[in-house]
Amino acid sequence: MATPEEHNLEGPVIRVGISTCLLGEPVRYDGGHKLDRYLVGTLGQFFEWVPVCPEVEMGLPTPRESMRLVGDAAAPRLIAPKSGADHTDRMKAWARQRVEELAAVGLHGFVFKKDSPSSGLFRVKVYNADASASGHGMAARTGTGMFPREVMNRFPLLPLEEEGRLNDMPLRENFIERVFAYYRWTRMPDQEPTPGGLVKFHTAHKLTLMAHSPKHYTEMGRLVAKAGTLPWAELSATYGRLFMEGLALLGTRRKHVNVLHHLMGYLKRDLSAEDKQELLGLIEDYRNELLPLIVPLTLLKHHLNRHPVPDWVHQQVYLNPYPKELMLRNHV
Repeated sequence: MATPEEHNLEGPVIRVGISTCLLGEPVRYDGGHKLDRYLVGTLGQFFEWVPVCPEVEMGLPTPRESMRLVGDAAAPRLIAPKSGADHTDRMKAWARQRVEELAAVGLHGFVFKKDSPSSGLFRVKVYNADASASGHGMAARTGTGMFPREVMNRFPLLPLEEEGRLNDMPLRENFIERVFAYYRWTRMPDQEPTPGGLVKFHTAHKLTLMAHSPKHYTEMGRLVAKAGTLPWAELSATYGRLFMEGLALLGTRRKHVNVLHHLMGYLKRDLSAEDKQELLGLIEDYRNELLPLIVPLTLLKHHLNRHPVPDWVHQQVYLNPYPKELMLRNHV
């Protein structure tokens, strides 16, 4: 398994799909782009972007007529309302082929363009047939773009997000953490795909899972206890599903505080009364939203490095889940 510090990667890289327009390419229906400087300038230092523009790649020109989802949100049609052209079947055929190409690339996440009928992940407008024909009418924000729908079906564990939602710091942190976690999980077959390897993986992610979902951590622990008695394919598939499912739940202050106290428990015999008081005060300030998580965690890591603690504590991914340069734990 990759060590928590292994973020400047050599060999295998973290590949993340992205809507091409977010990279600044003029591929939108109006000939423009939607360059996202955070994605390109910051995350681009750690991710290898794999651009995808469904409408252009399936053969439509730029600029082109705008499109919309029409009909049942569970199985909408992709319609160009001005001409009435129906691109549904063409888009579906292209998407099925494209996801197989992406499977060969090996993705670890995907960032989609919000609101797009072909690429939007959440709350895409879906019009009823009458509204589409008239060009007017109300639309329900209940849809998913046609390409993301195919991606979800083909890669059910893949971390997915929209660029707009990444402006929300908890959602940004959660997505990036899941991308790095999924990268580590997908490397298992190349490293130690054995019951013993799974035990090591689970141990290293103990505190990470506790910060997201103690329930999942407990359930996964019971599963790992059966390692060696279940077929590896069944064991790893179930574990991977629970792992990514648990991490998709947002960490809360209460759960992070519990983890911080858990870590502090390994120092109770070594810290002076003054050091304990200082650390407890910072944890309490974090609980009360006066400090970001990085403050008590940095002091905890300082003490963990100065005092003897079990090796597995230093191996906790929770201490270094992603590059510190991303500063994801610096928000209050």
